[in-house]
Amino acid sequence: MTAASAVQQPGRAGDRALPLVIQGGMGVAVSSWRLASTIARAGQLGVVAGTALDLVLARRLQDGDSDGAVRRALAAFPVPEVAERIVTRYFRPGGRPPGTPYAPLPRLALRQTKLAQELGILGNFVEVWLAKEGHDGLVGINFLEKVQMATPTAAYGAMLAGVDYVLMGAGIPRDIPHLLDELAAHRRVQLLVEVTGATPGAHTADLDPRALLGVDLPPLTRPKFLAIVSAHALAAYLARDEHIRPDGFVVEGPRAGGHNAPPRGQLVLDERGEPVFGPRDDADVAKIAAVGLPFWLGGAFGTPEAVAAARAAGAAGVQVGTLFALSTDSGLVENLRRNLVDRLRAGTLDVRTDPFASPTGFPFKVAQLPGTLSDPEISADRPRLCDLGYLRTPYLRDTGAIGYRCKAEPVHVYVRKGGVDEDTDGRACLCNSLTANVGLGQTRADGYTEDPLVTLGADLDGARRLAAEHPGDWSAREALDWLLGAAA
Repeated sequence: MTAASAVQQPGRAGDRALPLVIQGGMGVAVSSWRLASTIARAGQLGVVAGTALDLVLARRLQDGDSDGAVRRALAAFPVPEVAERIVTRYFRPGGRPPGTPYAPLPRLALRQTKLAQELGILGNFVEVWLAKEGHDGLVGINFLEKVQMATPTAAYGAMLAGVDYVLMGAGIPRDIPHLLDELAAHRRVQLLVEVTGATPGAHTADLDPRALLGVDLPPLTRPKFLAIVSAHALAAYLARDEHIRPDGFVVEGPRAGGHNAPPRGQLVLDERGEPVFGPRDDADVAKIAAVGLPFWLGGAFGTPEAVAAARAAGAAGVQVGTLFALSTDSGLVENLRRNLVDRLRAGTLDVRTDPFASPTGFPFKVAQLPGTLSDPEISADRPRLCDLGYLRTPYLRDTGAIGYRCKAEPVHVYVRKGGVDEDTDGRACLCNSLTANVGLGQTRADGYTEDPLVTLGADLDGARRLAAEHPGDWSAREALDWLLGAAA
């Protein structure tokens, strides 16, 4: 018996034991179904990244779906004609000819087309279904609160595939518990969407499952919901009302990968231009524990000693990303993953927190890799464009109509839409770069191809120690067994 399967797991959620390790939901398809399946099979919570899965589905089909996994999952969708339409529209036997651009997809909007909703549901269904295929382990999906317009279809698609947990960060996810309740009954939902300049509560993203898919739908189980927070005050706020109360929390510190909460005081930058985090930015774990809901600690908890410390502090366990992002089960394209591991071994891997890169307004961790958009010269050469739009935000036009803008789009376009010029400084197009990280970046008709921008956690201690034990590569299962060795 391996360490991963031997660990005694604290507490229970319903009739299922709570996981000791949550594998983080990283990037666009870095936490792919293969990685999540590996962790779930080992008795922990495997998590797929839930951002832009409509695009991931369509582009995998256009690339030929060489192993047939996508079409195998689509064949299990409870409304076959919907899946068949998507296969007919996007699947290319043998894949796209070299240099051929990917077909465009409908962009997120408050009022979505039937195709957009079907793609959102199917993309999330496929990723979760494949992660759950062939075992009874726990699988979760990670969403960004900032991508509000995608949430109803994404959550519903994941639930149709039997997702066990939904996790959400990058905002205050107060409306998600009720959303999951309603979707579990196939009821029409309206998720409040923040529209700049509009009266709060005036606009929603809507989904009517029965109107879209028909009345003969399978019964659904409502997944557990974990809110990703960085402060005990937010945890206490969410827990005090049963209508917004999650089933638990993931408490992320400022060293966690991806998006982080901004510093709680005035933004101060060090000599490298990174935000300075202080003691006020660390959640009070004792106060989190006093809320009375299960919680997991994330950000610099990727060692056996950190797992033990989290348990001693009252946590159900930890959330870990970096060890798995660097594993052979990661969704990162091989040359990027290899570059990261080689630099880790050489002691030259540098991860910086950029307070401005993300259009969301949240600080964003970036691995400094030559040949990627972390290089200022490569970033400066990239033409500013916004053709995917997952991070664009709605705003109220002078006419009363709804418009959409993104801080990473062309500056003159953003300003014409009422945005402020300086808000565009240093912004990166994460939608396109994160798809390039997993081999799904756009190739344009003029020959231009999108460059990657890799995110990683700032704490590399566990990864360095794991690399010392594995002179070659390590699998996600090997990383998990090492992580839990002290807790077995």
